[in-house]
Amino acid sequence: MDTTTSFRLVIADDHPLFRGALREAVSRQFPAAKLFEAGGFEDLQALLEREGDLDLILLDLTMPGVRGFSGLMYLRAQYPGIPVVVVSANEEPGVIRNCMEFGASGFIPKTSAVETMRAAIGAVLEGRTWSPPDVDLTGGADRETQALVSRLATLTPQQVRVLMMLSEGLLNKQIAYELGVSEATVKAHVSAILQKLGVESRTQAVIAASKIEGGTWAQGASAAG
Repeated sequence: MDTTTSFRLVIADDHPLFRGALREAVSRQFPAAKLFEAGGFEDLQALLEREGDLDLILLDLTMPGVRGFSGLMYLRAQYPGIPVVVVSANEEPGVIRNCMEFGASGFIPKTSAVETMRAAIGAVLEGRTWSPPDVDLTGGADRETQALVSRLATLTPQQVRVLMMLSEGLLNKQIAYELGVSEATVKAHVSAILQKLGVESRTQAVIAASKIEGGTWAQGASAAG
């Protein structure tokens, strides 16, 4: 790969020290790269709207404004042309499998050596996928969990955001205010979410989503990134 190519990458992580370490790793490998940083999901959304075409997003699973896999799901639905590599302290094989199932192009454990991170990023920028070689991506999840992952992956970006807000306990009128839409629109989104997830109530939808990754959808803010 030509290391002089001027790639445009985003490092999205709420820990400044780790952002700095990742920035140094990338800039040494691709000195011509233009790097952007975001410390929360709202910052990342604003950056993506402002900057347009980017070559790669390096995404922490847990940061302000995101729960469980919701950030990854939103990005893959809203920006399908931008590869996303998850960089996380959670190295559970099931979590890695789910990230890849939800459309991540790679998964880099935060404990990885700098050389490993560079190899992973380089592979994804070349159009390949990358995950820890010692993790089996073919086994693990039971049939029910796999079915739920598939259902969640069908949600639109706005439906993902509504489900995130439902998990925070917000009412329809509060969600409508946050999204700048009518309550009727929110109700339509909720109905679509229930139908896609095969559940009958808002509570069941949140519980179903929280089953993925051992409940971190509902508790993602308290988990280590």
